Amino acid sequence: MSDIQAIAKSFVDFYYSTFDANRAQLVPLYRDMSMLSFEGQQFQGSKLIVEKLQSLPFQRVQHQVVTIDAQPSNPQGGTILVMVTGRLLVDEEQNPQQFSQSFQLVPEGGSYFIFNDVFRLNYGF
Repeated sequence: MSDIQAIAKSFVDFYYSTFDANRAQLVPLYRDMSMLSFEGQQFQGSKLIVEKLQSLPFQRVQHQVVTIDAQPSNPQGGTILVMVTGRLLVDEEQNPQQFSQSFQLVPEGGSYFIFNDVFRLNYGF
């Protein structure tokens, strides 16, 4: 399990640092079969997913990861389910928004790609 935790931590660090610096560079992490659910909107394929992420209405963003949980997601091995919670600051905002995001990572050629990506802002109810 420690390998899974280390892989998840490395992935999360890379994903959010890339997202915060240049969302266009996330393309290699997705495939044509990859799926994104963003606040209930569905997108499939690396091109449409990254177009959605690039179209978000802010210029600057900073993700602050609070928790990372990871588990194997297939008894035949390889795939990893990663759950992230955190805060994000956009543009000149002073009050961070809470978010949660889940990824299903699939091994490919010594690395992983994102098969499933589910993102939600967390609002108080």
